[in-house]
Amino acid sequence: MPDNARDAADEAAGTARDSTTLRFLARTGHAVNGLLHILIGGIAISIAVSALGGGSTGGGSNDADQSGALQTLAGTPGGIVVIWVVAVGLFALAIWNLIAAFLVRNSETRKRWSQRFTKVSIAVAYITVGSTALVFALGGSTDSSQASQGVTATLLSSPGGVFVVIAIGLVIIGVGGFFVFKGVTQKFLEDIAPPSGGAKRTVVAVGVVGWVAKGVALVVVGILFIVAAATHDPDKASGMDGALTALAALPFGVFILFVIGVGLIAYGLFCGARARWGRM
Repeated sequence: MPDNARDAADEAAGTARDSTTLRFLARTGHAVNGLLHILIGGIAISIAVSALGGGSTGGGSNDADQSGALQTLAGTPGGIVVIWVVAVGLFALAIWNLIAAFLVRNSETRKRWSQRFTKVSIAVAYITVGSTALVFALGGSTDSSQASQGVTATLLSSPGGVFVVIAIGLVIIGVGGFFVFKGVTQKFLEDIAPPSGGAKRTVVAVGVVGWVAKGVALVVVGILFIVAAATHDPDKASGMDGALTALAALPFGVFILFVIGVGLIAYGLFCGARARWGRM
């Protein structure tokens, strides 16, 4: 790209990033992302309590994933309005990250493209969840677990699809490991600037617990994809809901699931703090 064109593109992207409206919507996106995680954590805890009492461990309208959280919102008074806010906020976050990816500048080519890939990947994740929210906002419904199983079934029936499913599992495990690392090392403080004192201590506490808990959940999701590939059973690849339900079936799994549920609520609270104090 010629220097003049690049400078013009950088200026346009920088102007968009500095937009007060986009900043507000992006912060709203962090807030609604937090709300979804709080709902998912609550559903996970309800699954743990149900399993402890000998009841069903999941499924139906209590899926412990974004679809379950959105379905819960849809069933509350004014829930559709909230879901519209969720969709708009998440799409705004996606745009924010795409702009940030475009504006990445680093003298080392490898680091520059690594940072861009990370931001684009985050944007794709927000677009995916935002699209699910849009379906609910328009009066429809979708099941993330069934969608995941359907894609996996298609891949497993395709030449070389087993290796693609394994690769997906490994990528998700890598993302989960990154979440755990970021939580343990408190690297998440690079994304947020809370005031010193009690507020910062609280943010650090919920950040560590939240990032580690979500990382563990994602690692389990990745393992289930690999299990699906190894057993040629797409039903194993059931996303976050399947991962949390699988935890409940392990020895002491109900306790682990309860802790993960609390951790996802903590991650949701961190997202709320990031909406308020996040570095934009």
